[in-house]
Amino acid sequence: MFVLEKRPSPSQFWTYATPVLAVILTMIAGGAMFALLGKDPFIAIRTIFWDPLFGEFAFYLRGQLLVKAGPLILIAVGLSLGFRAGIWNIGAEGQYIIGAIFGAGVGLAVFPTETRWIFPVMIVAGAFGGWLWAMIPAILKTRFNTNEILVSLMLVYVAQTILSKAATGFLRNPQGMGFPGSRNFSTYPAARNVELIQESGMHWGVVAAFIAVIAAYVLLQRHMLGFQIKLAGQAPRAARFAGVQPTRLVVLCMGISGALAGLAGMFEVSGPAGQISIDFASGYGFTAIIVAFLGRLNPLGILLAGLVMALTYVGGEMASTNLNLPSAAIQAFQGMLLFFLLAVDLLSNYRIRLLNGRAV
Repeated sequence: MFVLEKRPSPSQFWTYATPVLAVILTMIAGGAMFALLGKDPFIAIRTIFWDPLFGEFAFYLRGQLLVKAGPLILIAVGLSLGFRAGIWNIGAEGQYIIGAIFGAGVGLAVFPTETRWIFPVMIVAGAFGGWLWAMIPAILKTRFNTNEILVSLMLVYVAQTILSKAATGFLRNPQGMGFPGSRNFSTYPAARNVELIQESGMHWGVVAAFIAVIAAYVLLQRHMLGFQIKLAGQAPRAARFAGVQPTRLVVLCMGISGALAGLAGMFEVSGPAGQISIDFASGYGFTAIIVAFLGRLNPLGILLAGLVMALTYVGGEMASTNLNLPSAAIQAFQGMLLFFLLAVDLLSNYRIRLLNGRAV
């Protein structure tokens, strides 16, 4: 028998060791799940984590890692700022969708005009769309004290409805013979998010993700706003005594996370996705929550966590194709990562003590 004993202060070792332990436990539990599905667990795990980096088609798949990691990192960085301050924006998926609709709408509104200013304006529109959608739960929280978790989450379903209307209505390709979906941006060079280095996966969205990581790190380490964000999350009462304005912080954190999610949507629709479609919502906004916590809400950790999660996307698609694994199993495998992270995170604040008095 054992009991949990609270540590006097969080363990620095377990703070950084728990993400690694969570990945290992996910591999073990995922392997058991694949075995129950009648697949070789070692081959399945190798296909997900090894083959995209060192397998036969690794050169092409490494580029896909950046394509998948870009939006995850961009969204997770924005979410982490709010999470650090105790502001829970769970609706980044909706902000991602609205940002894509705003950005694509601006580009398609001036089709087929060719000028270099179209893409920068689309970037601004995408960020504005995500920011605007995030302001709904932010204002409702600051004015009426509503729960931002519920409001932001419910707005995801509203955004998905708007996406469906856009794909089948106001953004549908007039030359698409009635099929849902907008014009494809691959045929519109002025509004296209081009690949900067051929076959590398590096596009402007990936560049924006790296810039966001650097900016968030500097903000948290060198700026007064970063200090206020950390203080509000760790000691809310002390933050109020220090002059931190909760209303201002909610609006800022929600706005930043919404704008970055909107940017991710704009870069995705004008690049890898190529068009507004009914199934454009890919779940990046929800997966980014896992990335944010796997990276310990630290911008540099999020960068690594985003690449790991992207690896499960690319490797999962390979496993689904090559091993005939159901997509639901791959999604469950990704979900295990958050489950085990939250489970073993207990070790950061508690130690396991046996009833005979010996601590583990």
